[in-house]
Amino acid sequence: MTSTPSLSDRLIGLVGAAHVLTDPADIAPFATDWRGRYRGAAQCVVRPGNTAEVASVVKACIEAGVPIVPQGGNTSLCGAATPDGEGRAVVLSLGRLNRIVSVDAQNNTISVEAGCTLAAVQDAARAADRLFPLALASEGTCQIGGNLSTNAGGVQVLRYGNTRELTLGLEVVLPSGEIWDGRRGLRKDNTGYDLKQLFIGAEGTLGIITGAVLKLFPLPKRQVTCWLNVDSPNATVSLINSAKSKFDAQLTAFEMVSETALGLVLKHIPDSQRPTGKSPWYVLAEFSEAEPAVVENWLAERLEAGEVGDGVVAQSEAQAKKLWALRENISEAQKIEGISIKHDVSVPLSAIPAFLAAADKALEEAFPGIRVVAFGHVGDGNLHYNLSKADAQDNAAFIAAQPLVNRIVHDTVHALNGSISAEHGIGQLKREEILRYKSPVEMALMRTIKQALDPRGLMNPGKVV
Repeated sequence: MTSTPSLSDRLIGLVGAAHVLTDPADIAPFATDWRGRYRGAAQCVVRPGNTAEVASVVKACIEAGVPIVPQGGNTSLCGAATPDGEGRAVVLSLGRLNRIVSVDAQNNTISVEAGCTLAAVQDAARAADRLFPLALASEGTCQIGGNLSTNAGGVQVLRYGNTRELTLGLEVVLPSGEIWDGRRGLRKDNTGYDLKQLFIGAEGTLGIITGAVLKLFPLPKRQVTCWLNVDSPNATVSLINSAKSKFDAQLTAFEMVSETALGLVLKHIPDSQRPTGKSPWYVLAEFSEAEPAVVENWLAERLEAGEVGDGVVAQSEAQAKKLWALRENISEAQKIEGISIKHDVSVPLSAIPAFLAAADKALEEAFPGIRVVAFGHVGDGNLHYNLSKADAQDNAAFIAAQPLVNRIVHDTVHALNGSISAEHGIGQLKREEILRYKSPVEMALMRTIKQALDPRGLMNPGKVV
């Protein structure tokens, strides 16, 4: 009598023994999120090498009634790629799907597999004298499939939009194991529902993205990067509107950094240097294809008007990279400093000063001595608003109060018609929280879509809905 093969044996038959990890030590890195906040368990990690293998793995898991957790570079900040603690799930790692399929410079598109790192996509575009503008601090390790699944934002949304706006077509393995190939490099395709939008931002709960056709842009031949001192969020909002009026699409990034955030980078990141004198707030701005003299004249006018207190314009690419490192290393510096309660929120640009004033005040009243680390992509209204106590010994009690902290922050955001998740997604972190801020109609629509595509609820369960 022939025994039925186990799921792991079936998976080994599909992708090879080398690509099915069952040892707990091998599984561990795939079962913990980047922040160390979530730790789960899995019966194995499977690493398919192409879309057909992904589809075969999905079919095998669905037939066995086993949950599937898709995972890219495992850089999620919301626990979206971490399995739960039951140990039943299979983690499906997409890192072997890492081919740049083609670059069509004439059509300004690039076709890639989902396991390509963001940096690899950027490099392939640059080799064709093109720009893929999605830019994140984790670009060396995050994968394009994860960027798509979370609708990643980053520092150039101001000019180019988020991942959703950079995507023309997708290839997706559905929960049935079928493959939908919608990889079309078309700006116009008005033939019914835009199905790709279902999967962008769905965090792997509706299907597994295995490939994409993405937009490219002309590669800027020159950029001007500057670090500016400003005295308030109000001044920052006025400054960005002045820059937009003057430079329009040549303004490609506009980041706001608090002195507290900069202080953590200077404390924890080696070779970091303060570029200007101290100020409550700073702006890191980037201008592409703008005449340096025009940018410098505009800045001189802002200095003379008292809208900027001090500033430095990068005189070389190396200096520009050092200025960007001050912004991009904030999250790493916070991780070294210790645990904090993080928020990724967006409000209308005009409401940023009101949000900061109201949230800061309410939190200080509730938690005297609280430390606010605020920074972000102010050009598109997205702030990272992270909270802790300056004394690490006080943090355990503070972290236990996270529900109240979240309520204060998110209620303030909601009152200003904002979003409690601007670019990091929902994952496990905000799955219950969105119930307070989304209408019953909206939640019902989301559940209807989930039920239609994944009726058994096996695709990344416990995330989003």
